[in-house]
Amino acid sequence: MEEKRGRWSSSFTFILAAVGSAVGLGNAWRFPGLAAKYGGGTFIFIYILMMLVLGIPLLMMEIAIGRKTQKGAIHAVGAMNKKFQWIGWSATVNAFVIVTYYAVVFAWVILMALLSYKFNGLTGDVEGAGSLWAEQIKTTGTTKGFGTISPLVLGALVIAWVLIYVCIRNGASSVSKVVKFTVFAPVVCLVIMAIKGAVMPGGIDGLAKMITPNLKQLGVASLWIDAIGQVFYSLSIMMAIMIAYGSYLPKESNIARDAVIIAFSDLGVSLLSSIVMFTTMGGVGMLDNMDASGVKTAFIIYPQAIVKLTNNGMFNSIFAFIFYFCLCTLAIDSAFSIIEGISASISDKFKLNAKKVTQVVCVIAAACSLIYVTGAGLACLDIVDTYANGINLVFVGITETIAVGWFFKTEKVLAEINKNTKSFKMSSIWFEVSIKYLAPIILTIFFAWNLYDLAIVKKGVYGGKESGYSATANIILGWAVSAIVILIGIIISFIESKIVKDGSLDPEPWHDDEVKNELNTNYVPTSVADAVEEN
Repeated sequence: MEEKRGRWSSSFTFILAAVGSAVGLGNAWRFPGLAAKYGGGTFIFIYILMMLVLGIPLLMMEIAIGRKTQKGAIHAVGAMNKKFQWIGWSATVNAFVIVTYYAVVFAWVILMALLSYKFNGLTGDVEGAGSLWAEQIKTTGTTKGFGTISPLVLGALVIAWVLIYVCIRNGASSVSKVVKFTVFAPVVCLVIMAIKGAVMPGGIDGLAKMITPNLKQLGVASLWIDAIGQVFYSLSIMMAIMIAYGSYLPKESNIARDAVIIAFSDLGVSLLSSIVMFTTMGGVGMLDNMDASGVKTAFIIYPQAIVKLTNNGMFNSIFAFIFYFCLCTLAIDSAFSIIEGISASISDKFKLNAKKVTQVVCVIAAACSLIYVTGAGLACLDIVDTYANGINLVFVGITETIAVGWFFKTEKVLAEINKNTKSFKMSSIWFEVSIKYLAPIILTIFFAWNLYDLAIVKKGVYGGKESGYSATANIILGWAVSAIVILIGIIISFIESKIVKDGSLDPEPWHDDEVKNELNTNYVPTSVADAVEEN
């Protein structure tokens, strides 16, 4: 007997959950770093442009596919055409790869929050503050050192996985409760830190640097590549998440409105985080130290800034705790949303109990994440992250947009987006041009750029041979993992076609007649309960 599908308690709860998933560590540290690298206002402008052209249409597309099919990514994408299932598989497997190391970054943040009391004795000690994190993770900085493990990081990782599971154990039901705290808490923390930064001498100088554009950067190709990448990663698209979250939506929800709210909320947190970084760095005279590397910014540069805030060690400790607590709340939403995307895909595909699938996924992912708590963990994480985001995620985006735009019909997805909506509808021209033309072209250029950089410029070794990242590690953790992510869906789909002859695992097809009826009906459910009853 198939389980009754969970539902968001309200459209507002869905928005909170989706914002929580989209707003992650990249908003807090990568966005400000890229803004500093490319001249503040210039990067922000290009980011907003790419969000409108690429991000919002893709976000609407995935939410609509999920709501229409009421299934996770594998089944949902397969509903458009059975042959598309492999795309859902690739998205799901790549999401699994990402969550194995994202949980470790979450563990680092937990550890720094627990160690925030140490800032009390580090007032003015810039070198000591900058080395605090490195001393705890015991990294070799290379792909050597798998035999050593940091007990503190291991303990923090256990805490991280327990928190992730507790938040996601009952699917949409438990997430609906958690996000009411985890979405608003970091905003409050960021506002407090932004006010502190703004009133510091030099804080306004930092803010001025943030908003002042450098027009010469517009001709730098990497600016556009990084802006596209930040939009793509920040909105949690192509990771099976938004399809799963969309599948819990009631039919009367306004997808176009909700997607715009999610995207601009995500942007708002990125800008607020940037204000915190720029004003704080300006206040302590470290504006030139800002780095595009999120890890370096959060765990080395910002701690150095914290110990220069005041001569009061206790205040600095409190400020450090607020900062890392903020990062904890940002990280946990993104982490458990990835697990939910994976679990929904697998449980819907094989008609399994979602709660048990979640348990198994968490255990396997936790075991796989142990590689990142070794001495070689930081280097391994760096390599896997580069390939998972720069190659795999973009490949899924290319194939999914081509599948929808050229082998399905964008008007069918658009009909689902605008269904039961009298106002705030998605423009057919904007949606079709974005999904059918702009997204595949832009993402293909992005994919080719990353592939050329990795294969030709760096000769297949991410970080360069001088970095200590071995060619063997790149082959195993980078190229091989990417090949598995890309090919696994094709292989599984082929095996399924040979073994399961009765079609019991086939996705229910997307019926055109239903779309027409839905568009012409005058009935709109008045509550979530009505929507649940109908389904």
